Amino acid sequence: MPAGKRQQSNTMLYSLVTFVGLFIIATILAVIFYVKFEDSRARAQESQRRLADIITNGDWRDRERIIGTVTTGQTYIGKMVDYLDKTVATVVGPLGQLRDSSAEVKVETVDRRLRDVLKLVQTRLDEKIDPNVAGLVPVVQKLKAALDRTIDERDGFNKELIELRQRFDDAMAATQEKEKQLEEEKEQYHQQVIDITQKYEELKLLMEKTSDERANTLIAQLEQEKATRKATSDELLRAQAELKMTQGRMERALDELGQIMPSPDHEAAAFEPDGKVILIDDQAGVVYLNIGTDDRVYQGLTFSIYDRNAPIPKGGKGKAEVEVFGVGQKVSSARIIRSQKKMPIAVNDIVANLVWDSKKTNLFVVAGKFDLNGDAVFDRNAIDKIKALIEGWGGTVADTVSFDTDFLILGSPPSVPPKPSPEDLEVDPMANERYEAALQKFDLYKEAQNRAQGLRIPLFTYDRFLHFIGYKEQANKGGVF
Repeated sequence: MPAGKRQQSNTMLYSLVTFVGLFIIATILAVIFYVKFEDSRARAQESQRRLADIITNGDWRDRERIIGTVTTGQTYIGKMVDYLDKTVATVVGPLGQLRDSSAEVKVETVDRRLRDVLKLVQTRLDEKIDPNVAGLVPVVQKLKAALDRTIDERDGFNKELIELRQRFDDAMAATQEKEKQLEEEKEQYHQQVIDITQKYEELKLLMEKTSDERANTLIAQLEQEKATRKATSDELLRAQAELKMTQGRMERALDELGQIMPSPDHEAAAFEPDGKVILIDDQAGVVYLNIGTDDRVYQGLTFSIYDRNAPIPKGGKGKAEVEVFGVGQKVSSARIIRSQKKMPIAVNDIVANLVWDSKKTNLFVVAGKFDLNGDAVFDRNAIDKIKALIEGWGGTVADTVSFDTDFLILGSPPSVPPKPSPEDLEVDPMANERYEAALQKFDLYKEAQNRAQGLRIPLFTYDRFLHFIGYKEQANKGGVF
């Protein structure tokens, strides 16, 4: 074969081999691509099936309307989980261990707790609640409406109670005033009968005697009266001297005792707390105290509230005043009458009332003149009204200070008019009697004050007394008398 022919044949052979090799490679690559394509298509079909289990095509198109927009790096499923967690937390509070639970467990937990709450709520509502259709917001709204009705009813009852108490106090005051007037008139008439009878007997006896005998009888009576007065005066001077000596000895003994050991605070009993605040409902204006019927607490009792971290102030003014309206065996509820915004009531704050005591009955003495309504005029029956207030709070009242007296409420000293002159007596024969009565009242006032100071009995003004019993605010509003 010629050389040119052989070279052409070799070239064709090489081309054929190359084509066959490329065909084989292309076939292998095609097979590989086909296998991978089938695998990718199977995976895509599996992903499409799983996606169909999660969301439909219609839901996917409306995903932003259903779920909302998502931020970069956040999925729609993650967004829905966040919404679910916020909803569950709104119903049951902090998620805690529920955070890693499934949506099914979270929803079942919410449903179970909501049903438990509905059972408790049903005991407080007259309306029947279907747990299968009840929503949390409507239930809360029903509770709010029931609470508003209860508060309105309570306020109505309190208003009626205050009106009844006012009417009762007015009736009691009128009755006591009438009884006192009748008793005074009775004593006056009785004394008049005694005086008239005595004068009649004396005149009858004198009429039966001669003039000399009458004169002698009168002289003898006069001498006897002088002797009696002198003996009485001597006895009084001796008693005063002994009293002065005794007081001097007592003062020296107290001074010596004070040098040995400091004197105890004689007002310590006034600063003893009676209980404390255990719960506060600011929205309803109610506090709960740790004392109840076991401690002799009753409705209408008032207390002053003082800071738990500070001693009771000397003036007795607390951060708030409350009035008991509900009493249980161990706990009582009280409405807030007055409170300070800068010093709100806190749990464990102490409460106190000077008159009321769970273990004993305090004894008071009231002396002086009082202006109860702040009109710069002394009230005529102020002492009787204060006595009625003390007795209504569980205390007792005595007329004179003694070793058994716990507290003295002291008003302004009684005024004593100038001693009437003979000319005044001619114009007004009763002026001397009024002077003697006023002087006697002043002496009794000073005696009560001096004895209380000597016996170290705590003294209270009217305003300080009202602060210590938690009644200052109601007194200012005219709700006391």
